[in-house]
Order: sequence, then C-alpha cells, then structure tokens
Amino acid sequence: MKAKEFDKKFDDNSEDIIDDLKLSTVRKINQEQKRINVDFPSWVVDSLDKEAARIGVTRQSIIKVWLVERLQLESVNKSKYLDTASG
Repeated sequence: MKAKEFDKKFDDNSEDIIDDLKLSTVRKINQEQKRINVDFPSWVVDSLDKEAARIGVTRQSIIKVWLVERLQLESVNKSKYLDTASG
C-alpha cells in the first residue's frame, strides 16, 4: 500500500488500519534501553530498598521513576529560566 493510500485510510477513519501495520518492527523513538552501572553507598541502597518495599515496586523501578521525575523537573525549570532570561 502506498503512503497516500494509508494516509487517506487513516484520515477517513473509515477502515481499521491495524492490519496494514507491521507491529513486529515498531519501535518507540528514544526508548531503546541502555544498561548502565551505578555505584551507591550502602546506606543509599538500603534507603532505596525500604522505599521501594513501602510502595511495592522494585529498586530499579523506583530509581527510574525518580530520575525521570527529576529530569522532567529540571527541563521545566530550564525552560522557565530561558523564558525569563530572553524576555
């Protein structure tokens, strides 16, 4: 199927397009996993384990969530700073 045909089928919303997609090759942009090693003092690992157990997730999950939250916060703060600096 040509791109124009696919776009029309999608835009018209008249037919299901799921059969036209190759779902086995779908990738999320910027979502590829990379393995890293990080060394923490034992008290940090203990604290992470306690907090993870408290909310019912793994240590890895809590590290990921907290890092993503912080990165998003930093991004927002950076945008605010750039807006005020340029204005």
